[in-house]
Amino acid sequence: MRFAPRPIKAATSEDTSSSVSKDFDEVLGDLKEKWDSVENKSTLLVYGGGALAALWLSSTVVSAINSVPLLPKVMELIGLGYALWFTYRYLLFKESRKELAADAEELKQKITGSKDD
Repeated sequence: MRFAPRPIKAATSEDTSSSVSKDFDEVLGDLKEKWDSVENKSTLLVYGGGALAALWLSSTVVSAINSVPLLPKVMELIGLGYALWFTYRYLLFKESRKELAADAEELKQKITGSKDD
């Protein structure tokens, strides 16, 4: 049994650029709506700046730890051990997976403040 070959049409750069432009305009419009709906813009800017500072600080700490000769290997072992423990504790057995899903749903409800039924 042979299948007939399907014709392949290459996307032109105009198709791709117009699609990207539409997506960008849509995202930009959504961001403008969200920004206009925010009441306390200064608090949002302070939190955003704090998040960037925390990201920079954590990057600096990780690179400092990485420069110590023995610590990266120890950290890899700790990460591997935690991954193995997590797999055994939450992913291996059906009851544990249900417990993990329930915990994740509870955390989602705490964060969003609403229940999804």
